[in-house]
Amino acid sequence: VGCDRSKNLVDICGEKHFQAFVCDALSVPIRSGSCDACISIAVIHHFSTAERRLATIRELARLLRPGGTALIYVWAMEQEYKNQKSKYLKEKNGNKNKDKEINTGTAQRPLSDQGSDNSSQDSAWSDQLLNDLKDENCGAKPVADFRLPVHTNRTSFHAQDLLVPWHLKGGTKKKEESVDAVLVPSGSKESQELSPVFHRYYHVFCEGELEAVCRSLDCVRVQKSYYDQGNWCVILEKL
Repeated sequence: VGCDRSKNLVDICGEKHFQAFVCDALSVPIRSGSCDACISIAVIHHFSTAERRLATIRELARLLRPGGTALIYVWAMEQEYKNQKSKYLKEKNGNKNKDKEINTGTAQRPLSDQGSDNSSQDSAWSDQLLNDLKDENCGAKPVADFRLPVHTNRTSFHAQDLLVPWHLKGGTKKKEESVDAVLVPSGSKESQELSPVFHRYYHVFCEGELEAVCRSLDCVRVQKSYYDQGNWCVILEKL
């Protein structure tokens, strides 16, 4: 059984005769302890606060039966690890079309998000964890003035909290349906029109960060933590 926040993606699953439904990862409408295994791939890094990322993992653990396992993948801050570049960086030279992303500087997006139901203890722990990780492991500068940097595609990350451009395929939308738009350089074929761009929020994880969040939960045990092609990964067991 699959679930996703996007109705369009869930509809595609239905067309392929897979079982899927729309829901929020913070509140999955499945009975507690009813799953043998769960996977969360490229989901948790889209939550904008440490409290919500922790709550999402707690919700994932709730679904598991005792002895059940979960696999979690999140995007890594370290796209070059042990002198090896990730596939994400390597594709910069291998596919010129994918490298036509535009660095738009910064975008006015609020970083703070107060919609959390977790305890103040969780909040204090997660804030301290992130401060320690940023100071000791990543060297990433905290975001100032509530402005998030917009990432240049196929390049290394320079901040943990950022916006990644998503360029729509198949031309531009109608004027009344337009979204955030960026002008491409003058002289190019596309310079005469606006290119619709969605800016997706990401929190890229430093080494050890995902594992530390998982270990803060009493109901699970970390079986394995590893790096895989630009992602930090953890396998959990429900106690």
